[in-house]
Amino acid sequence: MNEHTKTDGLPGLDLPAVPQVLERARPRNERMASGKIECNACPVLCQISPGKTGACDRYANTEGVLVRVDPVLFLRRGAVEARAAGEPLPLLPLDGSAPAEQAASGDEFFVTGVGSSTTYPDYKPAPFIVASQARGVDMVTVVTEGIFSYCSFKVKIDTDRWLGPEQANIRCKGEVVGHVTTAEYGSQMLSLGGVHHLTGGSKKEGRVTVEVMQALGNKQPVDLSIDGGSQITIQAGRAPIVNGVEEQRMRVGCGSATIGIFAKQFWGQCDEVVVVDDHITGVLTEHQAGKCLDMKPSGLKIRGRKSTPGRYFQVANPGTGWGGTDIAEPLSIIEGWDAAVAWPGLRLLMTSTTGEHAAWFVLDEQLVPQPAPMPAEVQRVVERIGENCEPSMTSVMFLGGAGGSLRAGVTENPVLLTRAIKNALVNVTCGGAPAYVWAGGGITVMVDVMRMPDNSFGTVPTPAIVAPIEFSMTMDDYQRLGGHMEPVRSLGQALRQGAWHHDGAPTRRADVPALQANGWPLGTPPLLG
Repeated sequence: MNEHTKTDGLPGLDLPAVPQVLERARPRNERMASGKIECNACPVLCQISPGKTGACDRYANTEGVLVRVDPVLFLRRGAVEARAAGEPLPLLPLDGSAPAEQAASGDEFFVTGVGSSTTYPDYKPAPFIVASQARGVDMVTVVTEGIFSYCSFKVKIDTDRWLGPEQANIRCKGEVVGHVTTAEYGSQMLSLGGVHHLTGGSKKEGRVTVEVMQALGNKQPVDLSIDGGSQITIQAGRAPIVNGVEEQRMRVGCGSATIGIFAKQFWGQCDEVVVVDDHITGVLTEHQAGKCLDMKPSGLKIRGRKSTPGRYFQVANPGTGWGGTDIAEPLSIIEGWDAAVAWPGLRLLMTSTTGEHAAWFVLDEQLVPQPAPMPAEVQRVVERIGENCEPSMTSVMFLGGAGGSLRAGVTENPVLLTRAIKNALVNVTCGGAPAYVWAGGGITVMVDVMRMPDNSFGTVPTPAIVAPIEFSMTMDDYQRLGGHMEPVRSLGQALRQGAWHHDGAPTRRADVPALQANGWPLGTPPLLG
């Protein structure tokens, strides 16, 4: 970053690109080596030599002054909106000058928790309590980097491929770091991290767990193995790699849904269609869609447990083959044909829920399915199944419980903050990205890491995850909930102290679909609608 940058929204403000100075620290006791200082940003209490950083690489001793190594990150509204629209980023001049039209633009700024430092020990106010205006309303944003022991990552993997049994342990470097949880429609779900893995096991388990969590949060790849299942590589915003093969598609629906969606397109082209699926395999002529189209019964007898007409469970075991099953030969799920119903020349299509697997058969005189070239009209329907499948993708959601230090950094009476959030008086963001606040007690937030700035997550060796969090509200509401009014500073003062990045929006990658616009943190409900 350049040494000095002027903001176009605050004309004439000269911003030194230096880290935030936290405090002048003194040796804790006489036995501490001369020149060392103690960092109290987490319970580890590193003793840092001059010119060195602590164990987390986030705090340094600069001539006896404890500083946060990374500058605090500010978002600029013009940059964020340009990112969301996919437009060229309106960068600021690098020579320290700002054109008059930029200076008069009134661009808005938002201070994030990225690089801001923490409130530890808990009695301290948040490192940034910033007053600003939005649409003429006096606002306050309280910012910190939270130290989260109670946190995890929920990973949604859009693929029809079976990854492992529910509740199976997930390992990294041999250590258990999470488990497989309930599958959702077209997606496999993982839960990674959590306090029991961070602190409830061995030191190595905690260390490996926090490494996995930091990498996932910072949109980096992680190699994992699932007990009784697959070897996977996952990364936010990218397709998963399962047993060395990159996944391509998320299924269009279960086997029954695929039958229903495309029944009319199959009609007249096929005499029977079987859509193989680990969960619900569909059989067209038995299915209600086939009945409504007045299709002739085929006499097909299929393995598995029959549910409602045309819907079968457990036709095979879970696996990485057709439709998330363990089969490579689709005819293996067919028990036979009713000779009184089936006929020679019957045309049978077997396909998977993604269209990646498909085969065409015609019954011979002995009612045995024989492979045959697939007609072009049928091939087009199979291709349409694939066309309707969304790309296989990995989504990573950070889930954390904001506890005492976060709330005490906002107000001396923390329960008032909790109540204000539940009453929609306070907007919660993480690195400027919108956070979902879970119902019930406490402040449990969930946020998509792809909507957060790059490298938002850090660690401390306790071990725990460090993540940004911001609480925004009107100045009047902040006073009413007993906020720390004395350390409130203006936006300009915060910019001077914390340095500034001219672009805080999430990085857009050419290989990732367009990110959903975050919206401006001070201009979304419940604050200013």
